[in-house]
Amino acid sequence: VYVKLVQEIFPEKEYKTTGMRQEIERCRLCFELAQDGKSVAMVCSGDAGVYGMAAPIYELSAEYSDVEIEIIPGITAANSGAAVLGCPLNHDYCVISLSDLLTPWETIEKRLKAAIEGDFAIAIYNPSSKKRADYLQKACDILMEAGVEAHRACGYVENIGRDGTKATTCTISQLREAQVNMFTTVFIGNSRTRIIKGKLVTDRGYKI
Repeated sequence: VYVKLVQEIFPEKEYKTTGMRQEIERCRLCFELAQDGKSVAMVCSGDAGVYGMAAPIYELSAEYSDVEIEIIPGITAANSGAAVLGCPLNHDYCVISLSDLLTPWETIEKRLKAAIEGDFAIAIYNPSSKKRADYLQKACDILMEAGVEAHRACGYVENIGRDGTKATTCTISQLREAQVNMFTTVFIGNSRTRIIKGKLVTDRGYKI
């Protein structure tokens, strides 16, 4: 998907792709092409350093010491989605992925509980998939059991920055019943987050 988006802008470039779960093979392919004298770009969505490919590139870099690496910053979905919704991350916040492909669910659950204990606003990545259809519901249950009130202000954005961008504000009890997909980023407000004129707003404590 990401390569197709870039191809529209740079149709003259050479493109190489690998399938899902072939991320390490993809990284090695980049290094091998670079060793052949090419300037190579590893294409990720959002920011390469946020659930992206920057870490495995650096982890493999010892095997390819003659290759120079540069990270180009991007805009992660937490920030771009927050701008669509209003300003839900305007104070301290954390980002948590619900994908248990590389992280055990027990660890994800601990992180959700810790975020609520610290009263962080939360941006949630990978909230649902065909194999994990009930994970957002499970996360909402964990948060409410940890003390989040049913009327806590929340929201979610689908297809951020692409055709068909759709933003929704709701309470966490409504969020629990929402049907979302992998192209959706979810936002859970902290105890001070409100919905103002249809926007999700977390204040910083200024006296207004």
